Amino acid sequence: MKKIIASGFIAGTILFIVCYGGLFLAVRFFPALFFEYNNPLFNSDGSRDVLFYMHSFIISFALSWFWARFKSLFHGHFLLRGLEFGLVYALVALLPVMWISFSSLDITLLTVVSWFCYGLMQAIIAGIVFAKLNPM
Repeated sequence: MKKIIASGFIAGTILFIVCYGGLFLAVRFFPALFFEYNNPLFNSDGSRDVLFYMHSFIISFALSWFWARFKSLFHGHFLLRGLEFGLVYALVALLPVMWISFSSLDITLLTVVSWFCYGLMQAIIAGIVFAKLNPM
C-alpha cells in the first residue's frame, strides 16, 4: 500500500507540473482550440476550482492502484511498459468516456480528441513513473 501511495503522489506531482505547464503552452500556441471553452457548459462560479487542480493526484492514485494490480502483464523496458500501460488505460477507460461525452454533450470532435490525447499522455507519463518506481 505504501508503494501505491508513494508512487501515486510522485506521479501526481509530475502530472500536475507537466499538465498545467502544458496547458499554459497549449493555450498560447493553440488558442482556437480553447475558444470553445467560452461555452456556458464549462463556466464555473469558482467554488469547485480546487477539484480541477486535484485531478492530477486523483488520476495518479487510481492509476497507481491499477498499476500495482496489473503490472505483471506489462513487459520490456520501463518506457515500453509505461507506453503500453497508457494505451491500455486509454482503450479501456478513456475511449468509452469520450464516446459518451461526445454523444451526450454539445462539444466538438476536436475537443473530445484533445481530451483523449490529454488523458493518454497523462496515463503514459504515470505508467513510466510507475514502471520506474515500482517495477515488480
